[in-house]
Amino acid sequence: MTLVMNRDMAVLQGAFILADKLCLPSSLSSLQKSDWGRVAHPVLEALKDICRQEELGAHPTTTNVSWLKKVVCVVWLKLLAREAGEDVETSWKENPFFAFQNGLPEVNHVVLLELLKSIDAAQTFANFLLYLPEAQICAELARLVEHMKSSPIREDDVRLLMEVWWELWKGRDEKMMGGEDGLETMFARQFAHLSSNSSRVSPQAAKRLKLDPSDLPTSSPTTDVLYILLHALKDIKDHLSSTDLCLQALSICLDAFYTDFLISEAVILPSKEKLHILSKVISIRERNDEKPSPELIRETLSDLHASHTPSQFQSSRMKLGEALKIITGLAQFWQSSGLLTACDKTNPSFPAFKLVQSVQRVLAALQKVEVPETLIENEDLETEKSILRGLLESLAFPSIESTPEVNARVTAIIISHHLDDYQNFALLFASEESLAVCDEHWMVCLEKNQAAFQQCDTLIKLTSALMSKLHSKSVNESQCRKLMKVVADIFTSLSLKDKNKVLTAMMRLSNRGFFGCSIPSAVNDRFEQELNMAFNCIVQGGGGVAQSNLNTAVSLVARVAFQNPEAALRACCHSAVFNKHGFALIAKILQQLPGLIGPGERKDEAQSDEEDRQEAMETVDEGKDAVRGGSVLCSCLQEMIKNKPLSASEKEQLLKYLGLLMMPVVAVEGEEGKQSFLPPQEVVNMFVLPNLSSAGQSCFDIELSLQLLHTALSVDIQEADSSSHWVLHCSPFPLLYVLAELDSQTLRCWEKLPEGTVHHWSMETKELLAVVLTTLGNVVGTEVAAAPSSWSRPLFWLYNKMEGLDWTVRFHLKPVWGKHFKNEVPSSLLTVCDLPEQEWSGLDLPQYGHGTGLLAWMECCSISDSLQSTMLSHLSLDQRRLDHVRMFSKGLLVALTQTLPWCSVSQWGRLLRVLRELITSGRLHVPFSLEYVDYLPLLDLRRFSSELRLSVLLLRVLQLLCGSSCSDWLSVDGWAHVGRLYAYAVREMINTIRAKLPLPSSGALTVPASPKTPAPGDSNTPCSSTKSPKLSRDSEKGLTQEEHSPLKSKDSQMIKEETIPSQEVLFVLSQLFCHVQHIQVMMPGGQYEPLFLSSLEILSHYEAIMAAFPDSSSALESDNTRHFFSTITDNLDNQEMKAVLQQKIAQLVSSAA
Repeated sequence: MTLVMNRDMAVLQGAFILADKLCLPSSLSSLQKSDWGRVAHPVLEALKDICRQEELGAHPTTTNVSWLKKVVCVVWLKLLAREAGEDVETSWKENPFFAFQNGLPEVNHVVLLELLKSIDAAQTFANFLLYLPEAQICAELARLVEHMKSSPIREDDVRLLMEVWWELWKGRDEKMMGGEDGLETMFARQFAHLSSNSSRVSPQAAKRLKLDPSDLPTSSPTTDVLYILLHALKDIKDHLSSTDLCLQALSICLDAFYTDFLISEAVILPSKEKLHILSKVISIRERNDEKPSPELIRETLSDLHASHTPSQFQSSRMKLGEALKIITGLAQFWQSSGLLTACDKTNPSFPAFKLVQSVQRVLAALQKVEVPETLIENEDLETEKSILRGLLESLAFPSIESTPEVNARVTAIIISHHLDDYQNFALLFASEESLAVCDEHWMVCLEKNQAAFQQCDTLIKLTSALMSKLHSKSVNESQCRKLMKVVADIFTSLSLKDKNKVLTAMMRLSNRGFFGCSIPSAVNDRFEQELNMAFNCIVQGGGGVAQSNLNTAVSLVARVAFQNPEAALRACCHSAVFNKHGFALIAKILQQLPGLIGPGERKDEAQSDEEDRQEAMETVDEGKDAVRGGSVLCSCLQEMIKNKPLSASEKEQLLKYLGLLMMPVVAVEGEEGKQSFLPPQEVVNMFVLPNLSSAGQSCFDIELSLQLLHTALSVDIQEADSSSHWVLHCSPFPLLYVLAELDSQTLRCWEKLPEGTVHHWSMETKELLAVVLTTLGNVVGTEVAAAPSSWSRPLFWLYNKMEGLDWTVRFHLKPVWGKHFKNEVPSSLLTVCDLPEQEWSGLDLPQYGHGTGLLAWMECCSISDSLQSTMLSHLSLDQRRLDHVRMFSKGLLVALTQTLPWCSVSQWGRLLRVLRELITSGRLHVPFSLEYVDYLPLLDLRRFSSELRLSVLLLRVLQLLCGSSCSDWLSVDGWAHVGRLYAYAVREMINTIRAKLPLPSSGALTVPASPKTPAPGDSNTPCSSTKSPKLSRDSEKGLTQEEHSPLKSKDSQMIKEETIPSQEVLFVLSQLFCHVQHIQVMMPGGQYEPLFLSSLEILSHYEAIMAAFPDSSSALESDNTRHFFSTITDNLDNQEMKAVLQQKIAQLVSSAA
């Protein structure tokens, strides 16, 4: 950056040239101090004209300050260039100030220093000094002191010295600097350049630059800034005749001493203490007709900072005692001269107030100073302290009280002009009630300076202030509305992380925010409008997929939640449950606002588990609800559900909504760790335990409670290694007992319900109960296994409570029991199963008498996969004894008939696997009769023997179940369930058949050959080879005509063995169809849709096989099949089902016809 010449610079150059002429016969380069007044007029007038000020130094504007800095900078560099003997030939290229500087006449230090006094530029001079190395600063200060001591010595010389001194201690004003291209930086570079050139100049020039730092010894006292200044003041102490100047000088000395010797780090004053000092200063200065202005407060703040921050000029030559002795000597001298007693004690001046502050600081710090080693030094220190105490007593004046009005004005100025520490003052402004005494000014400051209050702590204090105003007896409705809007706007401007901090604080203050008590209706109405508008925007916008839309939605919800968390959460819950698909968006919004979770109450972990267990056990024993304090969200949901019954779809949305909120997510981007908006234990404690307990007044059905529990248990929460599972905070053992009790009740689901019964158990509920009970048992079992000794009491409590329940329920809790208890089963089971006595024991149950062993065995097989494996491996059956096999097969048929209706789908699936295993292994004998055919087909049905036998077995079971002896066992719902289970078994058989003969893909001409036909009875071996669809029935006839040839007959036989078993598949499907139709006609009502759909599925696959393999059925055979199937379906009572089936049967036309 280079200074560009302009008119004003030219005027200044002319003024200096004129001043130089006024010096004739001498010049400005040899000007004496006493002659400045004679030649200064042109320069000062030019500066006044340029700065457009009547007086220089009277609160100059930023532009004027810039001009004064340029003048000081250029004059100083002109002086240095002369002393360094700068070469003009190179200077015009390298010196950015050359154009302005070269037009000035030669000057000396007198011109520079007198100019500083005349234009009141001590601060500018000090700022330039601060950009120089300390040694050069000392050299320049020595010049200043030398000039000050030269005759004549005036008070303005001393004042300049004191001002420069204090400005040096205040340090650089970075806000006024211009960075790398700033004038100060350019000056420092040019100064260094001139200093480096000084070593290469002529001896005469070197003599003129006699105070160059390179010529000074490093250990010289003149390299100590404080030493130079203190000794300079000591030398001219008798030239001070003004009380204010003496007070000012002592204050600066003491502050310099304090920051150099008595503190090692900055003393941070609380904002409140700063405010009191500032207010006192303003009150004193107002008495002297000085108006409180931003400049005045900025200067006072800067003084405070300087007097509490360690000096950057640490004394290297002086000791504490020496410095203190000089200061107290000055105080005694001026006190004896009467200069320190002339102040008006009833109306103290600002210098007097400042000196009192300085003395108090030094005395307080000296009390903490280590005692000197020698007695003499100790006595000297006590003497100096005594002198300072005397000085303090002589300056004593009544304490100055700062009024709330002045405090408010000062704070408002600091905030409005972003002065030093303004954010902490904004916090003070928001939290101090005394500052809000002038409501109108307080409100104006808040409105105009919202950015200053955009800090979490500040906004929280402001929130408390607003709540106090709203809850006061005399509420200004208009002001409260305005203030609430301002506070909400400030909150909206915060980052998401800070919003969550403020929301957490608001939840601590009140769940209802600003509406915790009665407030004006107009304020409430305005909020209701804002709340409705926010959620209407969210619902109508749908959130979209864009992150910006989600951010907007989060901001809208956060704003209304800040004002009233409970109302916002209630609106969230309503939108999530009653707006279609709204749950996902609302969950995403809340997951980004963890501040709405609110502060939780946590007990000591060591006590928590035992207390929770004990409390929950008493709850179950006494029949009380296990209800605990929950979050505001849960309370809102409970209230909503209580007031309005939920439809099935709304329950589903509620379930998904809570499921999403329980999922751990990273709430705020950039934060580590995941957390759930709604911890699973809270959902369980609020929605599950109260509704499952026997005395609970359920808000919604038990099945939904179970679904919530299942969802909560499925949530993957990363627990710390040392922490226990969250389930332990949900009364786990009482919960297990309640679930086991419900599971025991579901075993009687088809029994007639007594009058007044509330709950009707469905098989879906039974299935869900088993899953939840097993999952919870595994979790609790893991915790018990980790510390078995600490769980013995609740474990025995639970086991004893289980005695009144069905014996099968205990097997769901096998992980909980571990090795503490044996498996207790009906004694009859032990007669059909060889089980080890160390692990199994028998129970004498009246309903399990003689001959019920297989019934108990079947029930065990249905409970779990592991128990099923145990039952199969320990089954007591001698397959070499045919009579045993026959008896076992008959007994199993009866046991299966008794078990089937009460099986859930998963239990039935296990039993089907057991039946297949028994059939395949030959332990279960199921004779297959061809009762639906008139002649014996010449087919190989061995590979389908398992499916055919299983189908016949199920037919026999259903025949027995539908017989007169069992027909009154089941209700209409029970028969419907049996139909669903049978349809499930049929689908499984169809899928097995599909796997054995996959349909060829479209466009495929051939199907690769498979291994040869399996051995009889091996139904799990892959299907035999498949034949090309092109091998037509005519081809088969040709082969038959040549069967007299031994060779060709043998080849023909091989081809037959490798052909696709499509005819066998059609035959098996026809048998399945007949069995399904038989059962559908047999079952009471006969209108069970699952059986009807199974028949359609069989016919569809039958048609697909005929289409894929045209040679599998001739025209005559397909006609016979259609006729036969139609005859079977004629027995159906339901005309619609019959019509659909017969239409489907009519489509069974062979493509070979």
